[in-house]
Amino acid sequence: MKELRTEILEVIRNSRRIVLAAHIYPDADALGSELALGEILTALGKEVCLYSEEPVTHILDFLPGSGRLETTLPPLSDFDCAVSLDCGDRHRLGKAADSLLTVHPFIVIDHHAGHKDFGDLRWVDAGRSSTGEMVFDLSRRLGVDLSYEAAYCLFAAIVSDTGSFKYSSTTAYTFHVAGELMKKGVKPQEISGFLFDNFSKNRLQLLQNVLATLDLYEDDRLAFIHVSREMFERTGTGSADTELFINYPRSLSTVKVAIFIKEVEANVIGVSMRAKGECDVARLADGFGGGGHRNAAGFKIIGETIHSLKMKLLRELIPLV
Repeated sequence: MKELRTEILEVIRNSRRIVLAAHIYPDADALGSELALGEILTALGKEVCLYSEEPVTHILDFLPGSGRLETTLPPLSDFDCAVSLDCGDRHRLGKAADSLLTVHPFIVIDHHAGHKDFGDLRWVDAGRSSTGEMVFDLSRRLGVDLSYEAAYCLFAAIVSDTGSFKYSSTTAYTFHVAGELMKKGVKPQEISGFLFDNFSKNRLQLLQNVLATLDLYEDDRLAFIHVSREMFERTGTGSADTELFINYPRSLSTVKVAIFIKEVEANVIGVSMRAKGECDVARLADGFGGGGHRNAAGFKIIGETIHSLKMKLLRELIPLV
């Protein structure tokens, strides 16, 4: 594990007002890490702004403190430092990236293998299960006794990004951190219920539509599913409702790489990729302007259709599987 830089600790200790941001369309790791760090810094007497480009989705609004998120940035000249969480690329900060990066020092805390350096001070450790695991260590180094709310957010971050502790990024230390969080009163069954057993009827209908698009290639080693805007409209759902859908094609025993293509807006396509073993989808995502981990990555692209992008990805993926 890479050591937390002492300069980062010094900046945080010496700062009075701090702005936090995670990547756009935040998952449980990004949002849980941001909310937990907000709790930690507040306990230190800091004035904290928790920024998010989008409001919290109904999938993650169970996280304590989610109501504190602000979708409009205050005047940034008033802040002593900024911290980005779980963000592997400055562009993943979204529309406010240029504004946020005017705050100095700008601290980056991330665990993506394909991290593209930005900011002034970086703590990037691709060997970590999650950014939430790193925020736990930060709290220890800052001497903060985690509140139940912070522990809850960090447990959600870890269990989500490890796929319930089944991904290869899970280490013995990950279980140690989870155990420490449980000592704060966190109940795994409750958080897992919110994350994995929270389907509405509409969301289940959307899943039915998406799974009907399943296509398998290369002796069932390569799986594709997709969702269109028409499916969202028909089922009364949105992009947030597709969270974890990628796990269904990935769960096939023969599949080495699973791809989920999402028509998120007019002329905008999002892609989630999950792999097993040695298949490196982060490198493929990087070629399309995205990034992530070796076995979990994604990107967004403008000007493609679901079909045209699928054909391009097929050509890239067939040699890998």
